[in-house]
Amino acid sequence: MSVEIKVPALGESVSEATVARWLKKPGDAVAMDEPLVELETDKVTLEVNATAAGVLESVAAEEGANVEVGALLGSIGEGSGAPAAKPTAKAEAPAAKPAAAPAPAKTNGGEAPIAMPSAAKIIAENSLDAGAIAGSGKGGRILKEDAQAAASGGARPAAAAPGSGSVIEVPAFTRPESGPRPKKDREERVRMTKLRKTIATRLKQAQNNAAMLTTFNEVDMTALMALRNQYKDSFEKKHGVKLGFMSFFVKACIVALKELPAVNGEIDGDDLVYKNYYDIGVAVGTPNGLVVPVVRDADGLTFAEVEKTIGELGRKARDGKLSMADLTGGTFTISNGGVYGSLMSTPILNPPQSGILGMHKIQERPMAVGGKVEIRPMMYLALSYDHRIIDGREAVTFLVRVKECLEDPQRILLDM
Repeated sequence: MSVEIKVPALGESVSEATVARWLKKPGDAVAMDEPLVELETDKVTLEVNATAAGVLESVAAEEGANVEVGALLGSIGEGSGAPAAKPTAKAEAPAAKPAAAPAPAKTNGGEAPIAMPSAAKIIAENSLDAGAIAGSGKGGRILKEDAQAAASGGARPAAAAPGSGSVIEVPAFTRPESGPRPKKDREERVRMTKLRKTIATRLKQAQNNAAMLTTFNEVDMTALMALRNQYKDSFEKKHGVKLGFMSFFVKACIVALKELPAVNGEIDGDDLVYKNYYDIGVAVGTPNGLVVPVVRDADGLTFAEVEKTIGELGRKARDGKLSMADLTGGTFTISNGGVYGSLMSTPILNPPQSGILGMHKIQERPMAVGGKVEIRPMMYLALSYDHRIIDGREAVTFLVRVKECLEDPQRILLDM
C-alpha cells in the first residue's frame, strides 16, 4: 500500500512553495521521519519528512515546480529499497596506440619550430602538422597568423634569414586572444529563489507605500563597553551565554518605544494601530538572503534570555531551520550593519512596521569632552521611519532616548 507525500501547511498567508531539492530518489529506502524533500517558500526553507518507512516509489513534483498546500509530492511504497545498481561489465577494446607524430621540421640550428600559445591552440584544434608550417616570427617561431593561414589552406611566407638581402617583415604584436570574449562566458545566470524574490518585492513595497525618512545620531560606547568588559566573564559563567551588545540595544529600544508608541505602531487601512507589546525583529544575514526572526515579548525577558534567544534564532537562520512562527508578527526591527563594517546606512522598513533602527561599526574618533579632545569609541545610529505615522519630533526623541540608555546603561535597569 502506498503512502502519499503531500505539501504540509506552510504557515499564515503562505499557500505556495517551490520544490527546491529532493533528498531521495525513486527506489531509495526511507526511514520514518527521514527528510525527503526541501520546499522553499517566500519566507523559509522547510523539509518534508517521511510519514512511513519503505521505499520512495515515485516523485510527482520535480525540482523547481511550484506546489500548493496539500498538493501531491510523491509516494512511499512498501519494501526495503533497491540496492545500488552495479555497473555492467563491458569488454574493453584495447586502447588504440597513438599515431606517431610526424617529425617536426627543423629550422636554423636544427631545432624544432616553436609555436606561440595562440598558434599552438589553432594547430591542435585543426590537427595540423607544426613541422610543416613555416614560422614568420623571430627565430622561426610560428605565430597565430601562420597557424591561421595553414588552417585555411593558404601559405604565409617565412621571414627571410638575416643577411640575405631581403627585407624582414616584423609581425605586428597581437594579443593571444583577439577580440572581446562573449558575454555568456563572463556571466552567470541564476534563477531567483522565492526568498530573494520576496525580499525584493517587500523592500520595493516599503519604498513605494511608506513616506520613509531617516534620522541620525551617534552614541558614545565608552560606558557600555566598560560595563560589558567588567561583567562578561561572570555573566557567561552564570548564564552560559556571552554578553553582547544586542541585549542592551533591544532593552534601550523598548524603553524608547514605551515612551513613543507611534514608533511601535503601524497603519492598517485608515486606522493607526498602537501595540502595547514588544516583539523585536533582529535582522540576520544568511547565504540565501536577509531574514528577520522575532524575539517575542522582549520586554519581559532578562538580558541573558534576550542573548540566548538571539543566538538561537541566528543559528536557525544560518542553518535554514527557521519556522514561519519565528518570522511573523514583529513590531520593530533592529539591523546591525556594523558586523560587516558599515559606518552609516539608511535601513529600509520591514512592512508593516513603522520603524527600524540601524546599528553600525564602533569606531574611535576624537570627541570634545568637557572642553578637551578625547578619543572615544563612537557608533552612528540611524532610525528609518514612516513619516505618515511618526513625526520628526518623535523620531528624534526616540533616538535620543536610545542614546541616553546606551551611554548610561543604569537607566535601562531603572526603566528611565
